[in-house]
Amino acid sequence: MKKLLSLVLIALLAFSLVGAQAQGTVNVFNWEDYISEEVLELFEQETGIKVNYMRFTLNEDMLVQVRTSPGAFDVVFPSDYAIERMMAEDLLQPIDYARVPNAVQILDWLRNPDYDPGQVYSVPYMWGTVGILYDTTRVSAPIDSWGALFDEQYKGEVFMLDSPRDALGVALKYLGYSVNSKNPAEIQAAANLLIEQKQKGIVKAYQVDETKDKMVAGEAALAVVWSGDAQYAINLNEDLAYVVPKEGSNVWVDSMVIPRSAPNPENAHIFINFMSRPDIAQMNAEYIEYSSPNAGAIELMGEEYTGNPTLNPSRETVGNCEFFHDNNDVKVLYDTYWGMVKNAK
Repeated sequence: MKKLLSLVLIALLAFSLVGAQAQGTVNVFNWEDYISEEVLELFEQETGIKVNYMRFTLNEDMLVQVRTSPGAFDVVFPSDYAIERMMAEDLLQPIDYARVPNAVQILDWLRNPDYDPGQVYSVPYMWGTVGILYDTTRVSAPIDSWGALFDEQYKGEVFMLDSPRDALGVALKYLGYSVNSKNPAEIQAAANLLIEQKQKGIVKAYQVDETKDKMVAGEAALAVVWSGDAQYAINLNEDLAYVVPKEGSNVWVDSMVIPRSAPNPENAHIFINFMSRPDIAQMNAEYIEYSSPNAGAIELMGEEYTGNPTLNPSRETVGNCEFFHDNNDVKVLYDTYWGMVKNAK
C-alpha cells in the first residue's frame, strides 16, 4: 500500500508540474521575421511566461494548422480576410478587453474594422498598404498611377507580386473595380490585362521577398510591394520612392487573435496586452518597419514616423483603399485566372 501510495503521489506531483509549466507558457504563431527578438526576451523576463514561438509564411498555411492542430496555439497573427474566415468557421474566441487595457492605444479608424465589426475577436498588430516602389532615376515622371505598370516604355523593368490576390487586385483597381470583386467578367478583365502586360515583355519577374533587395540593387524601375518592404528599400537606396496610386489600393491589417482551442487563454491575453504597450509596439514597428496601429507608439516615434508618407499615409490615401475580404467562395476563380497569367506566353 505504501508503494502504491508513493506511486500515486509521484504521479500527482508530475501532473501538477506539467500543469504549472503549461500555465507558464504561451504558444505564439506569427509570420516569419515579424517581431523583435528583444521584445520576446523582455516579455519572458517581465512576466515569467515562456514563449513557444512558431512561424508561418502564408495565411492559408496558418489556417490549415489552426484547423488541424487544436490546442497548439494561444496567439495567432492572421491578416484581415483570414480573420473573417476564422470567424466564419468558429475558430476564434472573443477578446476579453478588460484583460487588455493597452488596447486603448488602438487608432480610432481601426477600432471597428469591417472584417471584424465591433473588434470582437482581434487586436491590430501592424498595418500597411500595397503600392509601387520606383527608381526616381529611371522613370520619365513621378509615378502616381497603376497604369505605369502596363506602360511599354518600362518593358522588362517591372517586378510584380507573385500573389493572385495582390496582382489581380492591382489590375482590378486600375480598371475601376473593387479588389474584392466576385464578378467573373471583372476578374477575367483583370487577368487579361495582366496577360497582355506579360506578353508585351513588361514584366521582368513575379516574386515576393526578394523584390526589395533587387530594387535596392537597381535591377528594375518599378515594383509592386508592401509598404514595409518599400521602407526597407528606401532606407538603403535614396533614389527609391513609394506611392499608393491614385486609383486606390489594398490596405491590410495583421492582428492578434486567440483560437477557441487555446490551452492558455489567460497568458494569451497577457501577451496581447504586452504587445499593445506603447514602448513595445514602438520596438516592433521600428524593427519590422511597417505601420503601427498604436497611438502611444506613434507618439514615441515622433516626426520621423509621422512625417513619413510610406509608413504614415494620409487619411485620404487610406480612405481610397480597401481591406481584402474573404473570397473563399470564388478562390477557385482567382486561382484559375492567375494560372492563366503565369502560363501566358
